[in-house]
Amino acid sequence: MSASKAFGLERLRGTIGDVDRSLAVVVGVIFWGWLLARWLYDWVISRLGVGPGAGEQFVSVAPLESMAAIFEDTVAVYGPVPVPLTSVELGPLVVPMDWLASLLNGIALGIEIAPALAAGAWYTIVLTIASIALGLVIAVPVAVVRVYGGPLRWLALAYTELIRGTPLLAQLFVLYYTPYLAVPLSEVDLIGRGFVPGYAFWIAIVGFTINGSAYQAEYIRGALESVDEGQLTAARAIGLSKLEGIRHVVLPQTLRYGIPAWTNELVYLIKYSSLAGFITVPELYYRASDIASSTFEYTPIYVLLGLVYLGLVLSATNVMSRVERRVAIPGLGRAEGRQQGTAE
Repeated sequence: MSASKAFGLERLRGTIGDVDRSLAVVVGVIFWGWLLARWLYDWVISRLGVGPGAGEQFVSVAPLESMAAIFEDTVAVYGPVPVPLTSVELGPLVVPMDWLASLLNGIALGIEIAPALAAGAWYTIVLTIASIALGLVIAVPVAVVRVYGGPLRWLALAYTELIRGTPLLAQLFVLYYTPYLAVPLSEVDLIGRGFVPGYAFWIAIVGFTINGSAYQAEYIRGALESVDEGQLTAARAIGLSKLEGIRHVVLPQTLRYGIPAWTNELVYLIKYSSLAGFITVPELYYRASDIASSTFEYTPIYVLLGLVYLGLVLSATNVMSRVERRVAIPGLGRAEGRQQGTAE
């Protein structure tokens, strides 16, 4: 390939990459603009008496439904098998008109359930972020004990295997139905009032935190073991204690190495937060499933639900990729600007 062709091909790839990034930015702005606008309206503006009210759609879906009905009636009357006494057949226009009617009905349905999905997305996001942050607080000492704890490493191993070896849904049921946690939480006056979610939500946070801490502990253990043992020895040689060496030398590198695994854990929590719906937490899946059960519009509702989950997951992975690049140490790891993993 000549140099000019290679240069042209490179420019074409760069142009396509710019278009992809611009499109991703536009989609992200629309997605998060909708969520933020919906939350701001439901929690603040609607309380001032402005607009249709909390939980109501901003625009009427009646025009869309009327247009869809017109297309459906037209296809029914003049479609592949026209009714008697009609002389007009739509022929090849039947399929696109049918699709257009379905599209209009889908848009109308999306507008109708958008407030409920936005409210459920808030519970999903808070549940995910709180669980992974609190789980990290547990996971770090568990992983350190697992690697450097001597005889105590068996306690860390037992905790990890017990949590990982039992289903998350079973753990949630145990926490939800046991009176030792549900009763004290349900008796707190603040819980379940105003903006504060009910006690099932707090139980879900406890359950997801415990479950996620076991998986995070294993991610961190793998990252701990990837740090050269000589660095801890060097830290001891300059006068640091073993604990100080772990704290100031080993862990900063470990947490950087663990970011790709945390990204995977974050994606896992976003999707599996749907299990909280089984203990009545009104998160994203719970609300969509409730609407589908009452309207029997299972396919379009679950397609819309999947799009919202996809938006959350792609946003999370994008944020974690930026964090990884931000905290990367030049010359270490595989993030952009670092050298490890190259074929040199």
